[in-house]
Amino acid sequence: MNIFEALRESHDRQRTYADALIQTSGDTPERAEAYKRLKSELQAHETAEERHFYIPLMEFDNGVDLSRHAISEHHEMDEMMETLDETEMSSPSWLATAKKLSEKVHHHLKEEEQKFFQMAGKLLSDKQKETLAGQYLKEFDEQLDQAS
Repeated sequence: MNIFEALRESHDRQRTYADALIQTSGDTPERAEAYKRLKSELQAHETAEERHFYIPLMEFDNGVDLSRHAISEHHEMDEMMETLDETEMSSPSWLATAKKLSEKVHHHLKEEEQKFFQMAGKLLSDKQKETLAGQYLKEFDEQLDQAS
């Protein structure tokens, strides 16, 4: 498995969880569970991806700007999750923020897969892609364990 395949597995889960989240309503166990799954997945993915994909890409001049951009989008998503944590789930503003988060997740993943992966594919060797996948998956699992 290479780093792109490893990241796409999490991307697919993120899309599913983000879509499920905005289908919920009110302060219900379904909404709480959907949010918990999305938040845990995003946080574990962001940390592992930054450490084992974006930081290695920053070693290349062509990788600096795209890495900074992606990391700044991670920060935006973190801020939206902080807002959700501080808002009553039954509030209309909670769903509005959840929808913004879902849109940001979808935008970010599309951008990564259509732009960033192509650039990274040219910068990283096949060996690096495989090594980074192993490191990413190990870190992801550790982060997910800590979140639960």
